Amino acid sequence: MNAAAPPQGEKVPSGGQRSTRSDEPAGPQPHELFERVRLSFERQGLMRHLGATLLRVEPGRCELALPYSERVTQQQGGFHGGAIGALADIAGGYAALTMAPEGMEVVSVEYKINFLAAFKDGELRAVGRVLKGGRRLIVTSAEVQHVAPDGTVSPCAVLQQTVMPVPQTY
Repeated sequence: MNAAAPPQGEKVPSGGQRSTRSDEPAGPQPHELFERVRLSFERQGLMRHLGATLLRVEPGRCELALPYSERVTQQQGGFHGGAIGALADIAGGYAALTMAPEGMEVVSVEYKINFLAAFKDGELRAVGRVLKGGRRLIVTSAEVQHVAPDGTVSPCAVLQQTVMPVPQTY
């Protein structure tokens, strides 16, 4: 009988069997990842000023929310592109942090954002995801959606970003 192929990227030990040992380290637990990101997020003065909140953290994924307020608007009353970009940048960066070793933080090296539509009211939700992890660079993406007061969800912006792990200094 042929063994099923491993998922892409998974290494199978010699002998063709995946390990099922329960004594192997499983990596950080979800609550540990959330706490690591939360502690860093709380140090973000800009996110505090804008009113952003951390919603969810998983390995390679981070979700944030930003409610509509006078702090995040441009001259016509819509969400400001700078606030949208900052939210997407932080979501992608914290997704990357979940993949970085303990004792490290991450900083943005570059990002490209496309604004898809302008919105007022409601809130923005940004979900950052790791596309490719590495020791020196991590590539992420972030999708920003608008959630209207009536619950309607619409695409707002997409971002692709490169971040770099750096030693934590606090």
